[in-house]
Amino acid sequence: MTEVLFIKTSSLGDVVHHMPALTDARKARSDATFTWLVEEAFAPLVQLHPAVDKVIPVASRRWRKSLYSPTTMTEIATSFHAIRAHRYDDVVDSQGLLRTALIARIARGRRHGYDSSSVRESLATYFYQNRYRVDRGLHAVERNRVLTGLALGYEPPGQPDYGLDRARFANSGSHYAMFLHGTARPEKQWPQTHWIKLGQALGGEVVLPWGSEPERTRSERIAAEVRDARVPRHVPLDQVAQMVAGARYVVGVDTGLLHLAAAFGVPLVAIFTGSNPKLTAPIGRGPVHVIGDDGIMPSVDDVVDAVKKIMR
Repeated sequence: MTEVLFIKTSSLGDVVHHMPALTDARKARSDATFTWLVEEAFAPLVQLHPAVDKVIPVASRRWRKSLYSPTTMTEIATSFHAIRAHRYDDVVDSQGLLRTALIARIARGRRHGYDSSSVRESLATYFYQNRYRVDRGLHAVERNRVLTGLALGYEPPGQPDYGLDRARFANSGSHYAMFLHGTARPEKQWPQTHWIKLGQALGGEVVLPWGSEPERTRSERIAAEVRDARVPRHVPLDQVAQMVAGARYVVGVDTGLLHLAAAFGVPLVAIFTGSNPKLTAPIGRGPVHVIGDDGIMPSVDDVVDAVKKIMR
């Protein structure tokens, strides 16, 4: 039996973008066992994919806050032991960063990654035994699919399939919309006043999830001005996924949960203000309307019209 280790640690959007590559790999290598190494916060989501046999969580984000503490050093040693405990036939690093290439080097198995013209950080290529040219102009989903196919010896088939069944996770009878305003990059944000006006214009129940304290505060400020808006409690990512899957529609900026909504096929409107939609626009089976662009901020009326289009 073939043993494969995939390394895609973060961020949430990148993790979601790698899911179709797992679906392809399962179809092409039905006898293989797939392990995914990922940031601990995203492990509950990765475990939802039916092609994933095992998950190895790492906590590099948390470790950076207290790198030299005894507890952190012990956790790092334990994680390295887990990575080296098994010999893999293939180790595929689709992240393309120096830190993930170093993790690949720690693992035991043939190491695959992007070549110097395709990778995000060129030093990473020194740690791969097999390097592949993948067009950097491709959408992130397709880059993951192409790299994985080259590494494992097949051509990715058809349209992307994230391996997530919306009907399995969604609660029947849900009538809420979901506004995804949270993003770590300020240039990707849409103004708080716009979200308030959008909620007032569209009406109906709105859910405002959050992932950090500033996002929680923002959600509460929006909810205070929008009738029937609510701010849910903070829950693990697999439970957030259920909320996303159950939404009637989603409006969001370029953030990980928006790509998760696309993976489930939820109707959505994607608001782009500070990133290139050609490279990271949400791709899914449901209606998707992308509005705005890098440096171009759509108006509230533009977004209202877009919502009406996807819900027809």
